[in-house]
Amino acid sequence: MKFDRLQPFEDLPLLPPSADINNDIEILKKLVLASRALATVNGNLNRLPNPLMLINTLSLQEARTSTEIENIFTTEDELYKAVSDNNQIEVSNPATKEVLKYREALWAGYKLLKEEGEISEVLIKQIFQQIKETADGYRPPQSRIVIKRGQSELRAGEVVYTPPRKSKTIQLLMDNLIEFLNDDDKYSYDPLIKMSIAHYQLEAIHPFQDGNGRTGRILNLLYLVNKDLLSQPILYISKYIILNKDDYYYNLGIVTQRNSWKHWIMYMLDAVEKTSTITNSLINNILEQMDSTFDYAKNRIKWYNKEINEMIFSQPYIKSKMIGEILGKTSRTTLIKYMKELVDEKILMPKKIGVEVYYLNNDLIRILEGN
Repeated sequence: MKFDRLQPFEDLPLLPPSADINNDIEILKKLVLASRALATVNGNLNRLPNPLMLINTLSLQEARTSTEIENIFTTEDELYKAVSDNNQIEVSNPATKEVLKYREALWAGYKLLKEEGEISEVLIKQIFQQIKETADGYRPPQSRIVIKRGQSELRAGEVVYTPPRKSKTIQLLMDNLIEFLNDDDKYSYDPLIKMSIAHYQLEAIHPFQDGNGRTGRILNLLYLVNKDLLSQPILYISKYIILNKDDYYYNLGIVTQRNSWKHWIMYMLDAVEKTSTITNSLINNILEQMDSTFDYAKNRIKWYNKEINEMIFSQPYIKSKMIGEILGKTSRTTLIKYMKELVDEKILMPKKIGVEVYYLNNDLIRILEGN
């Protein structure tokens, strides 16, 4: 295999890899650790009183961190405000829009996966199209896409990789990738190893003009759901990548340049293991704080119940109408009274943003932000 970083990599090998991955002792040992850690996440998800209760909160963290990998940053205020308004407002911050589009693409992909039952070209393209708000498909051959070093790196702007450009090549490689993911008889790898291999291949094909990294990270989660390793597409994998970003790109590179898969697969398995620990910690801390808040509030506020408690832990910023919808109360006077009780007991704290008053769950924010 000949590789020239300045030339389109039309000879990118089809899957599966030629390396003997299934019999590597170090990989197999790491696979056991990653599989056990992931299983605990799935068990924790099943502990939730309402399976969808914390999905909104946890997927928001994954979405925000995934976009940060692409150097897209947003403020918590803007993001949490947009989520509490159910995206029915005009979001002024472009970075916030990117985070929300990532989350929407994740859930749309999850819904389509449940309908189709497998990873498909339609699914992959839909993820990309929602992330980028476009109807485009695979990039056309005249698009001179190259991968360059970041501005903070040595030799910033230097081309490190040129993906294949021929439409027939991209289509062939994507068809092969999709078959690899779906055909477990022909390609008999453990799902975590298969996810790792497929993630590299999608990045190397780079089938879209932009948004390939985010598309790949969503696909990772959906594939784990498809293989029943996760009941919901929740795994805080982007946190690990952003903390180990240099290793991420280095290990991608040595697969391309040397056809050396071991370090990449070990990196991804470590990402699953460490990410599972982070995700479990988030879930445990949120559930423990929920119980503590409920025990505290139920003895002080007579109308407080489990539904209200679950709702205020579903997202960091709350609006009074959300309380009213659960309790069936629409009177502005009544809602003002109820919100005052929550504030007096320091369960929520008011924050005025523009003309709107939002109520912050500071305990949830503290947990999400790792404080």
